[in-house]
Amino acid sequence: MVDTSSKGTAESLAALDDAASTLMSVWSSAHNSPDVPVPSTQLRALFIVERGPVNMSRLAEELGALVSSASRLCDRLEASGLLTRDHGRDRREVTVRLSPDGEALLDRLRVRRREDLARILASMPAPARAALLWGLEEFRRAASNPDAGGDSISLPA
Repeated sequence: MVDTSSKGTAESLAALDDAASTLMSVWSSAHNSPDVPVPSTQLRALFIVERGPVNMSRLAEELGALVSSASRLCDRLEASGLLTRDHGRDRREVTVRLSPDGEALLDRLRVRRREDLARILASMPAPARAALLWGLEEFRRAASNPDAGGDSISLPA
């Protein structure tokens, strides 16, 4: 049974915050490997671009940055061979997309994250693992539902 008292809610939120912090540590450890050639802000941009080609204005908006800052960030990613720019017909509209090397980097990171998560899940009892996965799926649905009292949250894969 779920405790809906304010004390129970505070304890639940603290437990969720602790669990999320642990999950983020596991998730981000793959990104902090020496063979990952980009800092976290650039990696965040790659995850945004992975969802599909995006123009500079949209990328800047999703990063919470100025268009000029997003453009400079893309300069570095393009120089690293991780994304490509497509110029529109009038050359004012620039769209960026992942290059094959960018796709390979994100695939490599995803494989590492999943290996780390699989190792941890394998150490859990089956009922706890099933409950965790069910709860996380419900959490994902609630977080991506714009009717949940705020904007939907779009997270990288």
